[in-house]
Parts: sequence; C-alpha cells; structure tokens
Amino acid sequence: LNNMSPTKEKILVLLLAGLTLGFTYSPQRQWRILKGVSREWKRIDEKKLRDEIRQLYQSKLVSKKENPDGSYALLLTKNGKLRALTYHFQEMKIKKENWDGKWRLVSFDIPEKIRNARDAMRDKLKKLGFCELQKSVFVFPYDCENEIEFIVEFFNLRRYVRFGVLERLDNELDLKKIFRLV
Repeated sequence: LNNMSPTKEKILVLLLAGLTLGFTYSPQRQWRILKGVSREWKRIDEKKLRDEIRQLYQSKLVSKKENPDGSYALLLTKNGKLRALTYHFQEMKIKKENWDGKWRLVSFDIPEKIRNARDAMRDKLKKLGFCELQKSVFVFPYDCENEIEFIVEFFNLRRYVRFGVLERLDNELDLKKIFRLV
C-alpha cells in the first residue's frame, strides 16, 4: 500500500473486516474481529477520517451507496478490495492449535490469463506455512478453511480452487516431520 497514510489503511482494513464477518461462521472469530474493529475505530481522529474518506472516493478505492433509510454505506470498490487484501495478506496468520490428525488440502488450476492471482495465491500459501506437494497442490495440518475461503473469494477464484480435509496421506510421516508434529 505504497504512499497510503495509516488512516487510509485502517479505513480499508475496517471495511474489509466487515466483509470478513460474512465469511466467518465461528462466533468466537466474529467476536474477535468486532473487538479489533472497535479498537481501531476509536483510534481514528474524526476530521482526519472525513478527509481520508474524501481522498479514498477520489482515488476510487471506495464508493458510496444510499440506503433506503437515507443513510449512506461506504463500500470497497474492486481496486479497494485488492488494496485492502494486500494489506490484510501481510497481517494474515493461521493459528497453529492442537493438531486434530487431519490434513487440509488446497489444489488449484488457475488459467495463465490470471497468472498474477495464481502467483499471489501460491506465494501466500507458502507464507502461511503450507507445504507444496506439487506445483498447485498444498497441504497444511491446522484448520484454515476460513482463511482459504477469504483468499479465494477476494481473488474471485472459486471455480479454480478446491479445498478438502483428509484423514490420511501416504507421505504422512514426512509431512509430520516438516510440520514438527512428531
């Protein structure tokens, strides 16, 4: 998010948090998101907020929609989502809680014409700690479905990406060593 003020970054991330709530089914995670949003919102100066939102409109990262009751909603545009996601990507981590003995598998076949999205997905999976079994097949031992759903939806890759939970893999001993589960 080059040349973007911390307040603009916060605005985009707060809007992104609203979208994230839609992908999160766990009440505990929803509560965690809401607490973080509340804390960040309180740290933003009101005058600066108005100025920054005006600049975000001008940069076309957000748009305004009038609600039936006369109030307005601030919405992320496609470019705004990508900018916020880029920022969120830098912060995203998967909790490595007690292993349940199951493997999470992510596979994809993303066309060359959207290579940037494919490369971004592959890089992020590696940064999150996934093990690459093959060029477009990754495995991870901990629950990460919400994070994968988030990435897939934001890049609009639903038709190209598969997610599964496996009870056993034939190279499980090697994977247990890689993930330090033994």
